[in-house]
Amino acid sequence: MRSIRFPDGTEVPALGQGTWMMAEHPNRRVDEITALRAGIELGMTLVDTAEMYADGESERLVGEAVAGVRNRVFLVSKAYPHNASRDRLPRACEASLERLGTDRLDLYLLHWRGSVPLAETVDAMERLVDAGRIMRWGVSNLDVDDMAELVSAGGDACATDQILYNLTRRGPERDLLPWLAGRGTPAMAYSPVEQGRLVREPMLADVAADLGATPAQVALAWILARGDIIAIPKAGSVAHVRENRAAAELVLAPETMARLDAAFPAPPGSVPLEML
Repeated sequence: MRSIRFPDGTEVPALGQGTWMMAEHPNRRVDEITALRAGIELGMTLVDTAEMYADGESERLVGEAVAGVRNRVFLVSKAYPHNASRDRLPRACEASLERLGTDRLDLYLLHWRGSVPLAETVDAMERLVDAGRIMRWGVSNLDVDDMAELVSAGGDACATDQILYNLTRRGPERDLLPWLAGRGTPAMAYSPVEQGRLVREPMLADVAADLGATPAQVALAWILARGDIIAIPKAGSVAHVRENRAAAELVLAPETMARLDAAFPAPPGSVPLEML
């Protein structure tokens, strides 16, 4: 598995596992835990969750999945914007740690920007680092202007920006991704297959058929080809996990990349960062 390097030198797999919409159906719980464990065994050891997902139940599910292998896992969670203050962030972090059954997070993210000043959130994050409750921190859903403000507010240590990015959401290529690359800060791509909608795109299906791959694998391989983005697809079954993992071995030739660019062009100019 190819690795992506954070600004502090820590390396993580370029292909991880997301958990948005997991733990919402009790009858799927066993399959979802089994899928996460299979992904870890296949080298997809970065696991992303959030206190928002299923009202904390996703964190509990992840905690069960990583029990016994916690030290092999790079564990990521996210805090609500209203919990991003000096007073509330430590409590939110402790609640996440309890649900996850761990004593620290490898990466803690501000889920999106709210009313709490960024400087206050930076200070709260740094205090959690000093306390050993998180190893590093970052943000999610912040556009380039927000990122510039974050750095001005003392946020030089920001490790990543987790954003919506896939073949049909290429707006970040205009401004945000170059800005992050200039600082040596990798992005994390959530919904890299557009919550499964991309697999129904006829042009993507044609490209995948020519390569002997699935549409989802091509969509993931396209993101991984950049070399500075961590993709975190969700998979609720072992078969789906294995399909995703195979995408890390799929190399897209220049002519294939050109076909995809023609079928899913980037916007002609700057557009606001999209969210799901």
